[in-house]
Amino acid sequence: MSDAGLVCDLRLQRGTLALELALTVAPGELLVVVGPNGAGKSTLLRALAGLLPIDDGRIVLDGEVLDEGASGRFVESRRRSIGVVFQDLLLFDNMSVVENVAFGLRSRHRPRREARRVALEWLERLGLAPYADASPTSLSGGQAQRVALGRALAFGPKLLLLDEPFAALDATTRGEVRREVRSHLATLDVPKLLVSHDPVEAITLADRIVVLENGRVVQNGMPDEIRARPRSRYVADLVGLNLFRGELRDATLTLASGQKIAVAVDSVPDGPVVATLHPHAVTLHADTPEGSARNVWITEVTDVDDEGERVRVRVGAPVPLAVEVTRSARTELALAPGSRVWISFKATEVVVEPD
Repeated sequence: MSDAGLVCDLRLQRGTLALELALTVAPGELLVVVGPNGAGKSTLLRALAGLLPIDDGRIVLDGEVLDEGASGRFVESRRRSIGVVFQDLLLFDNMSVVENVAFGLRSRHRPRREARRVALEWLERLGLAPYADASPTSLSGGQAQRVALGRALAFGPKLLLLDEPFAALDATTRGEVRREVRSHLATLDVPKLLVSHDPVEAITLADRIVVLENGRVVQNGMPDEIRARPRSRYVADLVGLNLFRGELRDATLTLASGQKIAVAVDSVPDGPVVATLHPHAVTLHADTPEGSARNVWITEVTDVDDEGERVRVRVGAPVPLAVEVTRSARTELALAPGSRVWISFKATEVVVEPD
């Protein structure tokens, strides 16, 4: 087995958070780590960067042990060949753009002339050569993001960490910069680990996604696998699906609340199952619906969120659901928090798998 890439198996206790996970990132792979607030994403990044020693386990990069609880070995952050792009970028306003990009090289005692030459090459590569002698304060958000990326890469790191790299950008700029950064990252033959809470970033950028909840990995797979088979409520919400867990018996799914959902299954055996339902498969009605749908009940709207051409509606008991409707349907049904509506969906729309 090759020693190339990142391999870590660590345990770390900080306050009420107990982080315990194992993951690998191969050279050239972009792993996106997602999870709710407090899941341990930032703690993981700090441990990998050498800003936080682990309690047990080990972190190995290209065969070199950077941190090992049993032996007490700990390589300081400044001695790790790791580039980091922080959420707030942390560019130095008292330095020019080229000096910012050269910073990592200079801090590793590379000659000033050589550091400037390499930094200028990266600025050319990132389309920022005309701004070499400008102040970072004169740049747009997207340009500043590329400067931060150049600074993290110029010294030739063996691992790149990106902490919510697009969070500070406005919605209009974010998509454009994300596409630019993705194209640059694709050329790098080093492991890359990006932390994000944005499902669009995770799905569009990742070669593989790891989902953290309460300090543990709850799902690890390719973007299409995560979207098709979410294994927790958080993941289902992340990819826009409704998720249920319960007991399957005779084509009926019984939830912990006692609510029953009719499903259509051929090869799934009775027992504990996890099921998903796409929001657009649910229909809302002003009155008791007619038709073939086997799942029908009255409920109350708890939230309405306009997402452009589509409107996402959340309903409450007896089964909290996310529903997608058109804007015209929202107007026709006068949907608003507190509205009473009927819902319906077909048994064939519920995807069931053994849990």
